[in-house]
Amino acid sequence: FCPILGSMNNSQISTVTQFVLLGFPGPWKIRIIFFSTILLVYILTLTGNMAIICAVRWDHRLHTPMYMLLANFSFLEIWYVTCTVPNMLVNFFSKTKTISFSGCFTQFYFFFSLGTTECFFLCVMAYDRYLAICHPLHYPSIMTDQLCGILVSLCWLTGFLGHSISIFFISQLPFCGPNIIDHFLCDVDPLMALSCAPTHTIGHVFHSVSSLFIILTMVFILGSYTLVLRTVLQVPSSAGWQKAFSTCGSHLVVVSLFYGTITVMYVSPTPGNSVAMHKIITLIYSVVTPVLNPLIYSLRNKDMKYALHHVFCGMRIIQSL
Repeated sequence: FCPILGSMNNSQISTVTQFVLLGFPGPWKIRIIFFSTILLVYILTLTGNMAIICAVRWDHRLHTPMYMLLANFSFLEIWYVTCTVPNMLVNFFSKTKTISFSGCFTQFYFFFSLGTTECFFLCVMAYDRYLAICHPLHYPSIMTDQLCGILVSLCWLTGFLGHSISIFFISQLPFCGPNIIDHFLCDVDPLMALSCAPTHTIGHVFHSVSSLFIILTMVFILGSYTLVLRTVLQVPSSAGWQKAFSTCGSHLVVVSLFYGTITVMYVSPTPGNSVAMHKIITLIYSVVTPVLNPLIYSLRNKDMKYALHHVFCGMRIIQSL
């Protein structure tokens, strides 16, 4: 991967071989509470998303574009939380709290690549709902398995290539010390603040690319759901209103939570915000929203709940045997 290669080439000019992630310092009892809460959320995230993947894999009735998108989205969420949470949990009770230079930039690369991929997946899922509700007769002919596969591939490809060049150049910056990052992950601003070379240009490029991805995908998602709401509300009955809010309301809550937090962090960062506030905001979009997504996008769906019921019943039968 580019950031790893960059960090290896950069070792000749950088004296820093590892970073210290301070995470959430505090009294022992507070750390235990934080550790237990985040561990529980992590387990729930893995369980919910893995259950969705299994349900889509084993139930042939769910082999449709909508559920294939949900399965890929769940796969993405598993890796999104796994690239940061396990290391965060270890650091709660670690004395050194260190992460290697290559490990830090590898986490940095995957965290932003997976986050960008999530933005594109949310776009594709919004587009899928727009086609299904606004053009139901043409939906089967438009959203074919082939098109779904192409869109999924583009999401992964664009997400992992979008920040690769800027992260490569950040990994080339000289880091002469200090090496303490007051965060629980390797984020862009804390990393560039430790560089002993000017970072204004690369920082501006990184935030410009991030802003472009966030704003364009957010506008597309909001536009898609606006058209969905307009179509559903044309139904002359109270059932239309109920369907509109059940279809789009809960989706928009999670989208607003995710995009609201990443917009504060990367589109309009406020220098006056405290380090603790930055940690809380990052915790929301990196840990909280992944555990909500299975509930919002899948577990409220009747077909998905039926498939999950059979999955868990099958698991109980196997365990009893």
